[in-house]
Amino acid sequence: MKTLLKNAREQKGLKTREVAQLLGIDQALISKFESGGRKPTRDQVIKLASLLEIDLETILVAWLKEKIIYEIGQDEFALKALLVAEEEIRYQSKSSIKKTSPSLQKILDEIDILKTKLDGLRQFDSYHIAQALEMEYTFESNRIEGNTMTLRESDLVSNEGLTISGKSMREHLDVINHQEAIAYIKNLIKKNASINEREVLSIHNLILRGIHPEDVGRYRKVQVMIEGSSHMPAQPFLVAKEMEDFFIWYETNKNNLHPVVLAAEMHERILTIHPFIDGNGRTSRLVMNLILLQHGYIIANVKGDYESRIQYYQALETAQTKNNKEDFLLLIAQTEKKDLERYLNIIGQ
Repeated sequence: MKTLLKNAREQKGLKTREVAQLLGIDQALISKFESGGRKPTRDQVIKLASLLEIDLETILVAWLKEKIIYEIGQDEFALKALLVAEEEIRYQSKSSIKKTSPSLQKILDEIDILKTKLDGLRQFDSYHIAQALEMEYTFESNRIEGNTMTLRESDLVSNEGLTISGKSMREHLDVINHQEAIAYIKNLIKKNASINEREVLSIHNLILRGIHPEDVGRYRKVQVMIEGSSHMPAQPFLVAKEMEDFFIWYETNKNNLHPVVLAAEMHERILTIHPFIDGNGRTSRLVMNLILLQHGYIIANVKGDYESRIQYYQALETAQTKNNKEDFLLLIAQTEKKDLERYLNIIGQ
């Protein structure tokens, strides 16, 4: 890998000092990476691949190979251990889908390359771009739930205070409430607030304010069925306990999972519990995007057109009824990747 790094750097016409400055690490580390005196971390490998335009799979395979050789050295049982390890890896890959399957991990690595590019371009962030993308998010999230406002109508309602002829009061409130909920999660990020029951209930309160005043910010007390789904949510007397377990799961896993996987998991888990009479979808997507924004990613905007909505519901149904979250995790990861690519294109990079 050391030769790969050095050749790529020289082809780009960069000095080790310049690479170090661009990555925010010590120049001596870059020299040690190229001489083989020090092994980069996986995160550093991803950043180097992005900066030096090296094929990610090529450099990761080289990195893992050297890491394995470094660990086992010339041990007399090395080859036998590798054969046993190979069998174990094959067995694990055939067992239940893991959160980091090869296909998912590939997208996560690509996402992190895009995020690295974005981190170096934060000076190009624009309030007006953010405002436009947030309005698109409000439009799509509401469209998933059946709101018939167009993007332009949503903008007029939210930013101009206009009333759209032929649209219900509920549809107007959907737009206003969702925009206020986005502002709320952005404020939570500024305050570095943790995600807990109070904050999730507050988000739900904003979503349904003026629509179902008796149900805002409260867990449901009746059994519900999800139209078009065979999944049966928890009985009402179990909701509070399942939500308690939900927050325990979050605290246990928040530092162990990739942020995109963590965000998608939180999204799916809220929808599976279905703790509210109404507003579960919008609340769960806001919690998902709160996590993404907290970690420096951008809003993952699941689209509300017919085809995208069906794909979204089918992936969710598979997660809920077959205990297989792969499709759902992939859908959210692919959404985040596309939105990152689009954002970088908007700011001209």
